[in-house]
Amino acid sequence: MSLKANWSYPTAIRFGAGRIAEIGEACAAANIKKPLLVTDRGLASMEITLRTLKLMDDAGLGSAIFADVDPNPTEKNLEAGVKVFRDGGHDGVIAFGGGSGLDLGKMVAFMAGQTRPIWDFEDVGDWWTRADADAIVPNIAVPTTAGTGSEVGRASVITNSETHVKKIIFHPKVLPSVVIADPELTVGMPAKITAGTGMDAFAHCLEAYCSPHFHPMSQGIALEGLRLVKEYLPRAYADGTDIEARGQMMAAASMGAVAFQKGLGAIHAISHPIGAVYNTHHGTTNAVVMAAVLDLNRPEIEERIERAAAYLGIEGGFDGFRAFVVALNDSLGIPKKLSDMGVDTSRLDELVPMALDDPSCGGNPVTLTAENVRALFEATI
Repeated sequence: MSLKANWSYPTAIRFGAGRIAEIGEACAAANIKKPLLVTDRGLASMEITLRTLKLMDDAGLGSAIFADVDPNPTEKNLEAGVKVFRDGGHDGVIAFGGGSGLDLGKMVAFMAGQTRPIWDFEDVGDWWTRADADAIVPNIAVPTTAGTGSEVGRASVITNSETHVKKIIFHPKVLPSVVIADPELTVGMPAKITAGTGMDAFAHCLEAYCSPHFHPMSQGIALEGLRLVKEYLPRAYADGTDIEARGQMMAAASMGAVAFQKGLGAIHAISHPIGAVYNTHHGTTNAVVMAAVLDLNRPEIEERIERAAAYLGIEGGFDGFRAFVVALNDSLGIPKKLSDMGVDTSRLDELVPMALDDPSCGGNPVTLTAENVRALFEATI
């Protein structure tokens, strides 16, 4: 089976090895003539980025780059990126990288023509209608990891640098006009990052699958995404040059982001504040807390997890699935506890209300309270 295709759902996706060579065509399709490539500091000088900048230059698009992006992007990063965009007279963005580069790149395209502050567009009610839709410039997404799925999302997560709270900023026009999903760009990912980003994709699929909201399409996508991660993440972790595994994981990441329109849950409600306060890797944090959240939600999800386990070829129903998650974490070198990542209990009084305020709470099968959220923190730290 050839792992090369053009998909139009949920946006135009050019999927396949080597397709970064089509960056010029992708910009033309999005009517971008002078793009700004937005990525993170770690990627700025890497070969895949330099090659992409050359491809842009060869296509007559210039080679402008902004890379002052933190692992958990802030409004300060955004302000700096918007200034570079405006000063350079750019007309579109190439969001390039993992979750941080993709999220900030999409926000630069969104905010470049706005006059209101970013927090006015938080994903609350109809706040997105406050934006001047005509002032939003197009963006192209080029993922270099297989985890967040931000390349097919209509929102970004931005951390408030003063309060250390992560906020979701949403607008339908934030969805990239074109995605280039080239698994060759992920070959150089270290095994540790392959593991963390892969478990992020797994968490997205798992929480979407368990969410009580009605969305059968997302339900099916989530279940197949779980299967792809189960089968291909160990292969990608063991051999980073396995293009089939890299490609299947890239597909699973996009599927997770499509699926979680159905909802997320306590895994993300806990992970978001920990990442904002302690700057931990998001996907790895998700993996550490996953088993404890399964335990909390068991009364509401046991039958559903039993069906998933059967589809995935995991014996033992719920207990077998939970044991699989723990064993998968162990095989990927995921830390046992959050304390292994520098998290402690000294800020629990701050973390608990942040978790309860996270939008992900709304998709958790069991209602989250201060008591059970605190218990989750204590169990995982």
